[in-house]
Amino acid sequence: MTSNPLALALYSVRDELAGGREPILARVAEYGYGAVEPAEVVTDPERLRDELDRCGLTACSTHARLLGEADADAAFRGTQIVGAGTVIAADYPQDRFTSAGSIRTVAADLNRLAARAAGYGLRLGYHNHDFELSTVIDGRTGLEILASALDPGVILQVDTYWAAVGGQDVPALLRRLGDRVRYLHVKDGPVNSGDPMTAVGAGRMPFTEILTANPAVEWHIVELDYCATDMMQAVADSASWLLSRGLARAGNGGSAQ
Repeated sequence: MTSNPLALALYSVRDELAGGREPILARVAEYGYGAVEPAEVVTDPERLRDELDRCGLTACSTHARLLGEADADAAFRGTQIVGAGTVIAADYPQDRFTSAGSIRTVAADLNRLAARAAGYGLRLGYHNHDFELSTVIDGRTGLEILASALDPGVILQVDTYWAAVGGQDVPALLRRLGDRVRYLHVKDGPVNSGDPMTAVGAGRMPFTEILTANPAVEWHIVELDYCATDMMQAVADSASWLLSRGLARAGNGGSAQ
C-alpha cells in the first residue's frame, strides 16, 4: 500500500535511553525500524552517529529547540553530524497561535530559520500539537494559516494523533495540506489529550485511511509520548502492526531527506 520507510521518534524511549543508549537502539533496529528521529543532537552528536552506524540505523530527521540563534546553530550542526537532512521545530508555544497575525509572525520566524538552516545544507520543518488544529480563524485551522505563510521550502511534520485530538478529520486535513506534508508522526490511543497512548493499531486512529491520504509523505515515524504499557513492547508492537499491513516498510529508506 505504501513504500514509506518506518522510523521511531527517540522521544518515545527517552526513559529507556537514560539507562544506556546503544542497547536500546539495537533493539529498535531488531523491531524493523531502519531509522530514528533524535530529539536532542546538541550533546555529543558524534557519539550518537557512531552508535546509529553500529546499529544499522540512520537519522531521518531531528527535533530541536530553535527559538534562539545559538540554539538553532547548535541544532543545525548536530543534525549535520548525525546525518539527517531535515530539522523539525517543535517548541513554539500555544500563545503564538492566538490570531492570524501572531501565526504569520511564527511563519516569519520559521522562514528566517529555514534560510539559516539552508546554510548548513538542511531543510526546516514544523511539527504541530493539538492547539494549532483546535484554533480555527475565519474557517481555517491555525496550522493551515501557518502553512499558507511559509516559504515553499519549509515542510510540515503532521502529528496525526494531536491533529485528531484537535478535532480534525486527519485524512481530509492531510489532503488539504498537500505536498507541504513530508513526515507523519504515527501514534495511537483513545484520542483524548489526558489519557495514555497505546501501541499503534490498538487505539482509535484510522491509520489505513490516514497513512494513504497524502502521496507526498516521505516517512512514517512512530512516536508514543507516554504509554500505560511497557514502552519497548509498544514500540515493537507498533512496528509489527504497521509492517504487517503494508502501511510502512522496514529499512532506512536510502539517504535521509
